Amino acid sequence: MSEESIELCCLLWAHDGRTEALHAYEDTVLRLVEEHGGEVVQRALTTGSPGQPDEVQLFRFPGRSALDAYLGDNRRTSLTAERDAAVARTELFPVRLG
Repeated sequence: MSEESIELCCLLWAHDGRTEALHAYEDTVLRLVEEHGGEVVQRALTTGSPGQPDEVQLFRFPGRSALDAYLGDNRRTSLTAERDAAVARTELFPVRLG
């Protein structure tokens, strides 16, 4: 039985004054997505309007196991302190990409 593909949207808000650190962290971890069979469909750096996210990402993974492998990748999880210092808030939710 094959897994159903997963499509996600991720919204990220930086701590005050840490937008560049957020982007740098994401530059690093997004390189790992493809290794786990996923695809970064789109990545947008926003204009920094108050209250809006600083970055928006759309992903596609072939299934839950690929997503879990990415999320649990030791190279990614070892950067938790860096992430926590840069990222104030994250919203991750399923979407249907057209």
